[in-house]
Parts: sequence; structure tokens; C-alpha cells
Amino acid sequence: MQATTTAVRPRRGERIIAALNRDPRTAPHGMRNDTLLAMALAVSAVCLSLFTDAGRRPDALGWTLLLAAHVPIVWRRRRPLLVLAAVVACVAPYHALDNNHGAPLPVSFVALYTVAVTGRPLRTILTGIAVLGIVVTVMLTVNTHQAVELLRVSGWVVAVLFCGVDVRYYRQYVAAIVERAERAERTREQEARRRVAEERLRIARDLHDLLAHSITLIGVQTSVAVHVLVADPERLDREAIARALDDIAETCRTARGELRTTLEVLREHGAESEARGPLPGVDGVTDLVGAARLAGARVQQTVRIREIPPAVGAAAYRIVQEALTNAVRHAGPEPAVRVDLYEKDGALHLSVTDDGTGPTPGGVPGFGLVGMRERARSVGGTLDAGPRAQGGFEVAAVLPLMTIVTPLEGTG
Repeated sequence: MQATTTAVRPRRGERIIAALNRDPRTAPHGMRNDTLLAMALAVSAVCLSLFTDAGRRPDALGWTLLLAAHVPIVWRRRRPLLVLAAVVACVAPYHALDNNHGAPLPVSFVALYTVAVTGRPLRTILTGIAVLGIVVTVMLTVNTHQAVELLRVSGWVVAVLFCGVDVRYYRQYVAAIVERAERAERTREQEARRRVAEERLRIARDLHDLLAHSITLIGVQTSVAVHVLVADPERLDREAIARALDDIAETCRTARGELRTTLEVLREHGAESEARGPLPGVDGVTDLVGAARLAGARVQQTVRIREIPPAVGAAAYRIVQEALTNAVRHAGPEPAVRVDLYEKDGALHLSVTDDGTGPTPGGVPGFGLVGMRERARSVGGTLDAGPRAQGGFEVAAVLPLMTIVTPLEGTG
């Protein structure tokens, strides 16, 4: 069974407000609507000529000029000044022939209103003065009394002009509100895209830190087990193999637990999860050092720190984790690694150095160094990494302890 939707037709008041808010030059079906308007104005002019002031009913030339004055209204949106000029060119001789003076007023007011609603106020004022001057001058040549009467009713002309100017300012005001709303909407969309990009970056960084470290340790421990098996099959060291396999199992359990915690956090769609637990901090560096030692590295650590903010501790933990992973992977067999963490000048100073050979030249670059720099920047810190002059590789970071943490600091 298919659901059908019915479009709700706007109410009459909403359609009128929409028409007022819309720029007439960009309104749909403008020429068609103006053609109908010109016909309606022509009918009203004919009725005024026939049923008011019968003594001044137009003759043949008067009818021609009166009807011709309505033709330019069809193009009033495109060329408002030219249309007004054409209307005046027809209406002025019409009045000069002393025809019914009320019949062409509707079309004249429409032409004046169009100029006022589409042009600048100064141009509108000058146009109104020019039109009144021309009409009064023509009427003075015909009938002084009628010219004075025209001046008395010139307030209607001023009212039409001010009405057009007021509508123009109102449309500009509405357009400014709409533009601000659209700009705010674009800003919200950009902010949403930025947050999505940051969240994707955070997920990628967390998974990289977790999986790269665990997989590297598993690979090294597996290599140890293989070496024990093939080095001297006749004198098989069962204890060494069992120890290596236990280390692999422990690493897998740790990785599985951290991965489960990360996935539980992601399922919360950014909300704080009770299952997430505390962020990993510098207290976990000892476990990282122990895991690196099981992988064959000779690690020395020096930790001289007091209580630090959780976000800074989490960033330091992830940096040390990635640095140890790179040392185990690239520094060669049984590298000598030193880990130092200490406080100085209101910042946590961190360094991980090794005496290895470093990454293989020409290898495919990874995301480890990029991730470590992002971790440091997320808490307002800096990180430098590169070969040492005396050999080996060094990762050094300075993480301020008093910092405003950015959204990039999230960790799994």
C-alpha cells in the first residue's frame, strides 16, 4: 500500500505576503501577469470615461491615446523608466485635448509605482517632480482651473511614490533577513561537516594507535616463537614458546578490550558512555614499556610528574605508545629505548629515543608521525620527530598543562 502526499496550498494571506516580498523583476510569469494587468487597467479606464464626467468623453484620438497608454505596462518590470515615459507621452496629449482627466489615472499610478518600487529613492523623487511638472504645464495650457485642481490632488501622486519606496525598503529588509538566514544555514552545514571530519579523524587516529601497536607486538612475538621453533628443532625450548604464545594471547585480549571500548563509545554517537571508563593516561606508560620489553626492546623509563589533566595524560600515553611501536618495528633487533616524562615550566616534556637504524629508506610512509603531531596539537602542544645526530631516532613533545582542549583531543 503506497502512501500518497498532498501538497498543501498556501492560504490567500500567505500568497499576498509572498507577492509583496518578491522582487517584481524576478517574479515568475511577469509578462503574462502584466499583460492581464494592462487589460484590467484598460477596462477600468474605459469605464471611467463612459460613466464619469460625460461632458469630457474622449473622441477617436482620445480613445486611441488612452488605450495606447496601457500597452507599455506589459514591459513595466523590464524598463520601468521607459514605460513611464511612454505612458506620459500618451497621457499628456490626452489631457491637452481636455478629455476625461480621471480615466488615465490608474495606469499613470501603476507606472509611477513601478518606478518607485524598482529604483533608488532619489531617482523616484526626481521622476515624480518631472511627471508632475509636465502634466501641470500641459494643463496650464488647456485650463488653469484644471491645473490648480491637479495640484490639489497631487498628494495622491506623492502617496503612490512613497508607497513604492516603502515597499522597496521592505523587500530589501526581507531579502537581508533571508540572506542572513541562508548564511547561518551555510555556517551550520559547514560546522556539521567540520565536526564529521574531526570525528572521522579521531576514529582513524584511535584505531591506528590501538591496532598498529597491538599488531606490531603480535608480529614481533610471533617472530620470536618462529625463531625458537626453527633455530634448534632438536632442543626445543617449550617454555620460551609457551611464554611467547602467552604474550601474544595477552596482547590480543588487551587489544580486544580496547577495541570493544572504542566501538561502545562510537555507538553512543558522541555522547559520554558509561562503559568508556577513564582515558588512558601516563599511569599506563609502564604497561607500554613492559609490552615493548616483551617484544625484545631494552627500554628504560624515567617518569617525574605529578597529577596532570586527563586530556594531556591521554595525549602523552598515545604518543609514547606510537613512539614505542615505531621503535620496536623500525629500530632493529633488541633496540635500546629511553622514555622520559617530566614537568617543566608548566608543561609536560616527553621524549622517546632509540639507537636503531630507523625506517627503511624508500618504504611506504605511515600515519604514525602525523597522528602523534595531531595528538600534541589537540592539547595545544608541539611535537618534533626525526633522526638524532648521534644515531637513532627521537620523538620529543611539549604539552602545556594549562590548556583549552580542542575537539580533536578525543581518544578511544
